[in-house]
Amino acid sequence: MDGDKAQIVAQALAGQKEREKGYRHKALSMYPHVCGKCGRDFEGKRVQELTVHHRDHNHDNNPPDGSNWELLCVYCHEDEHSRHMVADAYAGDTSSSRENAPSMENKPFGNLAALLQKKSK
Repeated sequence: MDGDKAQIVAQALAGQKEREKGYRHKALSMYPHVCGKCGRDFEGKRVQELTVHHRDHNHDNNPPDGSNWELLCVYCHEDEHSRHMVADAYAGDTSSSRENAPSMENKPFGNLAALLQKKSK
């Protein structure tokens, strides 16, 4: 069973690598080798530091005109995804939901009085 899982994972990773080669090659041939966020130029061996960012975060959305791609350096790409993860975490956080949310305050003895009353009975 573990061999089957390993084979499935290996096939999925190989497929992902093949798709990346396709759109990465296209993006690098379509766009100048400049990070779309910080503006740094990448030439020669440093081109490998450029990544293809999917603007809609859907790696299967690869239109032939490249409209869903932008080249970002590895640092800016990581920053872009980190910012979206934080935004997604706070997406449902409104003032009304904060009022109903459990308190994050640590009160280790908050229930002590009730426990002592139970024990004394």
